[in-house]
Amino acid sequence: MISLRPAGQHEALRRAAGARGARLLALSPWKLALHGDPATRRCVDAALACALVVATSPNAVRAAAALRPLRARRGQQWLAVGEGTARALARAGVADAIAPARMDSEGLLALPALHGLSGRDVGLLTAPGGRGVIEAELQRRGARVIRADVYARVPVAPAPRNVSVLVALRAPTWLALSSGEALACVLAQLPSGAVEALRRARVAAASARLADLARAQGFSDVVVATSARPRDLVAAMAGEASASMRGIASPVPSP
Repeated sequence: MISLRPAGQHEALRRAAGARGARLLALSPWKLALHGDPATRRCVDAALACALVVATSPNAVRAAAALRPLRARRGQQWLAVGEGTARALARAGVADAIAPARMDSEGLLALPALHGLSGRDVGLLTAPGGRGVIEAELQRRGARVIRADVYARVPVAPAPRNVSVLVALRAPTWLALSSGEALACVLAQLPSGAVEALRRARVAAASARLADLARAQGFSDVVVATSARPRDLVAAMAGEASASMRGIASPVPSP
């Protein structure tokens, strides 16, 4: 199975794949750099002062918590884009964050708390790129978005050894897709032979939107998982692969 997670963040997918007898090939298109400058701290303070605070990822929670204590004030409501983000908030000190059943931007925006926002301030703990649809839609609904970009994605070239493994793959494999931006970035970084090899992979996409994006990028065999959680991505692969995950148990190293 191929993972496009940030550098150093493949372990959850590796465990989920390993539970099914598969191995993981890491093709990180970027690493994460936390922001700690005074301007970012002021933005975090402003976002945390809002009556409604939205966290867009576990990484955003961890980065914000490294700058300021995260605590829900009386009357303040916290929303998380998914279960993993809600768990990260609970570990950081916000125990009652609400997460949608559909764990993506569209699911978050469907929550009742994000309707009727005209004239309201909404704090957004996030990073440049990624889930840009959230801020735009909140503004369209009349909210004043107080944005705090608490980390950045810094492009890094995938490890040459792993690129060589990708090109050499002959058995069918799977790509776990939970970020359209990560896919675009890695396709731009890889040499043409590696891009061709990657496009031969079957894709387990975390949402219908990502499935459409994968098809637009030249992937022909795409299934949709129930969420971006590693176990759900791997379960989608298991549901499609035959002979007990033969399709993702390719003999690739586990870097």
